[in-house]
Amino acid sequence: MSDLIFNVEDHIAKITLNRPDRLNAFSEEMIHLWIEALETVRDSDHIRAVLIKGNGKGFCSGGDIKEMMAGNGFYKSEEDMTSTGLARKNSLWKKVQRIPLLLEEIDQPVIAQMHGAAFGAGLDMALMCDIRIASEEIRLSESYVNVGLVPGDGAAYFLPRLVGKDRALDMLWTGKVIEAEEAQQMGLVTFVVPRDEIETFTDDYLQKIVNGPQQAIQLTKRAVYQSENMSLRSSLDMISSSMGLVTELEDYQQGVQAVKEKRKATFK
Repeated sequence: MSDLIFNVEDHIAKITLNRPDRLNAFSEEMIHLWIEALETVRDSDHIRAVLIKGNGKGFCSGGDIKEMMAGNGFYKSEEDMTSTGLARKNSLWKKVQRIPLLLEEIDQPVIAQMHGAAFGAGLDMALMCDIRIASEEIRLSESYVNVGLVPGDGAAYFLPRLVGKDRALDMLWTGKVIEAEEAQQMGLVTFVVPRDEIETFTDDYLQKIVNGPQQAIQLTKRAVYQSENMSLRSSLDMISSSMGLVTELEDYQQGVQAVKEKRKATFK
């Protein structure tokens, strides 16, 4: 089996990290396949939602610690990843960091389903997603500091936006482990559910998205993220343009009619 499994079914793209013997730590193959999968999602008019999950006992441990200990960088590669500072930078910039940059281009909702552990870059990969559904036994840590590293995969960007600068720095400076209840209170995860219910909960959530008005959902996502870097005037200008567009669509007419008739809308 490959280190990452990608399939699309019923408008849902599923990305499954598949190195359970290494707690789904990165490999060169995994990163390449992850990039290809996200490019497929970005360019698809058929895919309506994305699910990212991990096989085995946990979500993702990020960089492969065994390869680091062997001096091979964050994961083993045939390319030069370690001889110079530039090589080490490019192993992130040209490979791992392509993932958050591609996710930024994706309008479809992206859901992370998390269980077990998500440490370091593995946690960062979940923070890049729009919604995080975690099981009750989840353990989260920005563990870079434990091996003398800076947060190289987006934590310095995503984490403060979710939990605030002070809590982000606390996690990054101490490498503390956060469990489910605290993680939800902090805003690290969106939902916490029992381990034996997480598949059903996630499937139900995805169906709500897949069966919703797609243009409205995607334009709403774009508005939320772009408004973070806009003035109020610019944000309102953008969303009024989106409102003008969606009110021309059949989904709008269907939704209004369904409310009038007190029934559930069937969006196209």
